[in-house]
Amino acid sequence: MIAIQSKLPHTGTTIFTVMSKLAEEHQAINLSQGFPDYECDEKLIGFVSEAMRKGFNQYAPMSGLAELRSVIAEKVNLLYGANYHPESEVTVTAGGTQAIFTALSACIHPGDEVIIFEPAYDSYAPAVKLLGGLVKSYELAPPNYDIDWEMVKKLFTVKTKMIILNSPQNPTGCILSEKDIKALIKLTKNTDVLILSDEVYEHIIFDGHKHQSVALYPELYERSFIVASFGKLLHTTGWKLGYCLAPENLMKEFRKVHQYNVFSVNTPMQIGIARYLKDPETYQHLSSFFQQKRDLFRTLMAETKFKLLPCHGSYFQCVSYEHINQEKDTDMAVKLIKEYGVASIPVSAFYMRNNDHHVLRFCFAKKQETLEKAVERLTKL
Repeated sequence: MIAIQSKLPHTGTTIFTVMSKLAEEHQAINLSQGFPDYECDEKLIGFVSEAMRKGFNQYAPMSGLAELRSVIAEKVNLLYGANYHPESEVTVTAGGTQAIFTALSACIHPGDEVIIFEPAYDSYAPAVKLLGGLVKSYELAPPNYDIDWEMVKKLFTVKTKMIILNSPQNPTGCILSEKDIKALIKLTKNTDVLILSDEVYEHIIFDGHKHQSVALYPELYERSFIVASFGKLLHTTGWKLGYCLAPENLMKEFRKVHQYNVFSVNTPMQIGIARYLKDPETYQHLSSFFQQKRDLFRTLMAETKFKLLPCHGSYFQCVSYEHINQEKDTDMAVKLIKEYGVASIPVSAFYMRNNDHHVLRFCFAKKQETLEKAVERLTKL
């Protein structure tokens, strides 16, 4: 056998795959991986099917269909007042994770340092390491996962190349405030530090809060890649379509990489999404839609022994069980699957050092009956 030297020797299979497989093996209700168990709009499926039948089944332009890029630019302008040129500053991607990897690949050189906030979506650190970069993590703690920006400042060195943001955040459901953004602006002023802003849950924000997109702030716009996801927007995670926004000088470098690791993405789906998103109502109702699910899930979970942590966005609810027992969260997650038939994600998996705060993450982007059945099982704990 030919042996190769691993570029990610300490990386295994993602926790999402592990827990979903375990849930399937034990026929557990899967509240672990973040995907809906209800269908997307039939109108959207109709648009995509029509495009297929009309013969739009070949390569799309590398940067994405012009019609879709224009719709994206219009949406961003409507929401945030930002003007991204659809020709040179918007690129359609094969989902948010691909956009994140491509942005990092375009910018990070060996030895460059990238600041991330943990618990963090688990693709960030491996991608940085794969490119020869160094991860500098700022570790957040429950229940509120607040950021002390003076402490973040201490992570800065002459090698700091990028900061990765995620708001609303996976896994915690926390959001960045205007105060946070102003601190970030102050921190990056007069530097060449780039920002990669993962905003895939931008439309899933609750309690009247306003999503603090970096697109709202000219001081951040000029140094930022913004990543978004149609999967989260349209309940179509399996389609793996998303997009990236960046000023032209940054997008030029992004596309140099994009053209060789993906080139272009699904043509009929782009056509269908472009038609569907022309009506702003398709995304303006999402906050209320998911807030109803969050409120239902929190009401149901109040009957269990778990302690609910704050949730201001995303479709994830974190819970603490440290008052119940001191088992490792990985063991607790497996126990819930095997003994109670409900799958969650242990939040320690979102830290590089596997910090265990005895917190689990549940996905509430599910049908009402799914949530009710799952919580009924959890009340038996």
